[in-house]
Amino acid sequence: MRYAKIQSGRFIRRPNRFIALVELDGCEQVCHVKNTGQCKELLLPGARVLVQQADNPTRKTAFDLVAVYKGSRLINIDSQAPNRVAAEYLPRLLPELSLLRPEVFYGDSRLDFYYEQPGQRGFVEVKGVTLEQNGVALFPDAPTARGIRHLQTLRAAVGEGFAAHVLFVVQLQGVEYFSPNPADPAFSAALRTAAQNGVSVHAVDCMVQPDGIRAGQPVEIRL
Repeated sequence: MRYAKIQSGRFIRRPNRFIALVELDGCEQVCHVKNTGQCKELLLPGARVLVQQADNPTRKTAFDLVAVYKGSRLINIDSQAPNRVAAEYLPRLLPELSLLRPEVFYGDSRLDFYYEQPGQRGFVEVKGVTLEQNGVALFPDAPTARGIRHLQTLRAAVGEGFAAHVLFVVQLQGVEYFSPNPADPAFSAALRTAAQNGVSVHAVDCMVQPDGIRAGQPVEIRL
């Protein structure tokens, strides 16, 4: 996916999870944060960030905060990006797709994709990963009951004869492997249980540039 009208600025602070104050060309701007996660290790005072100017001139916020530099590494934090990256990547992961439908309901959960290929029907749930520690990509960056519910739904789908996958889109490059975050033991246990019960676990890194993001290479999974 590509971004237009990108500008570089400096992060000041985040009054709440929806907005951030960013210095652009010497002026303080209120920007929409396109990620409701904590991003505590990324959104630090003075961090270099990238914002996208909004097309709608009547919006309350004129910019979206979409990426941040952690040292020299650019990390995309746009929570809408992983699904778009996944849509481009899934034909590589699941060859011979005859159907790929986004945002489908199964049980009481909405899953990111339903797909069909010869002899198989299945679901894919996508999770964006922005947390990196010592070369390891971790998910989640805060406890997620919703993520656990999605894994339970995928397990139920397997029990009904569907294939089921969870795809972790690592929104940066250069990680050694992916692992569930031990800081959320409930999600970690749910992911291991899902994998033991037929849910396929995948991760892919991303090539992140100031004006875009695209899928890179598969990342090793360590549960």
